[in-house]
Amino acid sequence: MKTDDFDFYLPEELIAQTPLEKRDSSRLLVLDKKTGDISHKHFTDIIDYMEKGDTLVLNDTKVMPARLYGVKEETSAAIEVLLLKDEGNNIWECLTRPAKRIKEGTIVSFGEGKLKAVCIEVLDEGIRKFRLEYKGILYEILDELGEMPLPPYIHEKLKNKDRYQTVYAKNVGSAAAPTAGLHFTEDLLNKIKNKGVNIAYVTLHVGLGTFRPVNVEDVTKHKMHSEYYVMSKEVADLLNKTKESGHKIIAVGTTSTRTLETIASLYGKFKECSGWTDIFIYPGYEFKGIDYLITNFHLPKSTLVMLVSALAGKDNIMKAYNEAVKEKYRFFSFGDSMLIK
Repeated sequence: MKTDDFDFYLPEELIAQTPLEKRDSSRLLVLDKKTGDISHKHFTDIIDYMEKGDTLVLNDTKVMPARLYGVKEETSAAIEVLLLKDEGNNIWECLTRPAKRIKEGTIVSFGEGKLKAVCIEVLDEGIRKFRLEYKGILYEILDELGEMPLPPYIHEKLKNKDRYQTVYAKNVGSAAAPTAGLHFTEDLLNKIKNKGVNIAYVTLHVGLGTFRPVNVEDVTKHKMHSEYYVMSKEVADLLNKTKESGHKIIAVGTTSTRTLETIASLYGKFKECSGWTDIFIYPGYEFKGIDYLITNFHLPKSTLVMLVSALAGKDNIMKAYNEAVKEKYRFFSFGDSMLIK
């Protein structure tokens, strides 16, 4: 299986640069994974594909203002640091630019010394481990000094940083938003609840995997970076009950999917747990946790296109993506939505 098998033509003008004024006003492409049939809807129609007793699973992670611009103390050279993974004791794995300027012992200063990062380990692909030094509460300092880490294909400035958070974002720790969830409003979630659909929350803190392209020719040789996840007992019990009663588990986004599939693969059912996952889902994988998937349109040759191809079949996905291009759907983080049923 080659990485190039997951390539498709995407005109640059279809890459959404800004969110729509109303979160739930995006379009919705519905793909039947068994037949390959495609229909065109609006996101508010998503409720029509849910039944009483189904469970909708959302990732309640919250994006940190994790992109920091600082200077190298010795030379005042400009350095960009993106916080990716909290390893405890103020040690963070970070993506740095330009990485070649950061050696072990290098100190980067932010906000005139309000926050300092001391490099303690040099890793591959621009990754460095830093020990952070500061007084006070880190997340308050990040709110003051940091920026939302928008993906590199978004060139417009975000006017309202809350638009890169879901309305249910709660647990701080992500370097990127679980973007499939950006389409939901409080009003739509209430309508879904009123229909008798259960709403459950898991947490997966989105890390480097979101930013990292697949650089190998053979898909199976790609290595995912690990991301931290949590599932409560209440959610595990609800998901097991949903399965046992023959109802559907509808995952919102590839991050919720990876959490559910990690746990179902490890234990054969859902259970209260937390840990690190580097699960890589590509065609040939047998899904154990989810039935339906609500997702956005993903980058060519990305691990996310591979995941949706595993669920719906590569030919179905490529047909749907070509249809989305033809119909001028908006792509990527601030783009339109897709339901695989």
